[in-house]
Amino acid sequence: MVNRQHDDWEELATLDPYWAILSDPLKRFGGWNEEEFFRTGAREIDEVISAASELGHPLEFNKALDFGSGLGRLTRSLSSRFQECVGIDIAESMIDRAREINANWPNCRFVLNARSDLQDFPSNEFDFVYCNIVLQHLPSKALIRTYITEFIRVMKPGGLVIFQVLSFLPLKYRLQPTRRVYRLLRSVGFSASFVYRRLGLCPIRNNYIPRPEVLDHICSVGGDPLRSTEKNIEGLGIRSCTYYVTKKVDEGIKYRQKDSSP
Repeated sequence: MVNRQHDDWEELATLDPYWAILSDPLKRFGGWNEEEFFRTGAREIDEVISAASELGHPLEFNKALDFGSGLGRLTRSLSSRFQECVGIDIAESMIDRAREINANWPNCRFVLNARSDLQDFPSNEFDFVYCNIVLQHLPSKALIRTYITEFIRVMKPGGLVIFQVLSFLPLKYRLQPTRRVYRLLRSVGFSASFVYRRLGLCPIRNNYIPRPEVLDHICSVGGDPLRSTEKNIEGLGIRSCTYYVTKKVDEGIKYRQKDSSP
């Protein structure tokens, strides 16, 4: 399942990388200007850090993780707030391009992560973990939960995780006919360019977990939810929720003991 996800995002990274990251319908097929694209990241991070300040977390601003970083739209802006920013993505093409276009931001580092976890990073590694418009595209609810667990594990005590995931998806969007036809045509030999550009089909999937289930999971894996904000996506019947999470005090102690054991 992760391999198929990897293949889908590698194709999108080649076909329309900016739109794959920020899917504005008016910007599809190469409509994003690079400068404008990165300005959206700066605005988003300004809002995120303002919300974090209200919550009093993170306590330190040393190291941040941008999960699903793509071309570094958010990683670049986080680098003005943190001493080091690590962007990770499943698509090697995205990582290569991100390294190229962010070469003038030396405290940004981009790492390929094609695993179904974050085991390349130790516990208590990051002051801040951010993930927006990413988890909803994962192939299973189990994988979404796994990454939420990992976000909390790699966060330092006193740190902050902010992540977004859809909390409700109407049945017509769960069926995902466009994606299914895309995969069918690719499997019988049609090129990705033809299916995407000529037929207007796309392999992006959508997934969701109800808000109460996410909150229960956060608490069960050592997280302390500080805030969750749910909103309706106008006209679509879709709901999205953003979660602000720190680590339970006893969980931080447990991880420190574990990491310092011989």
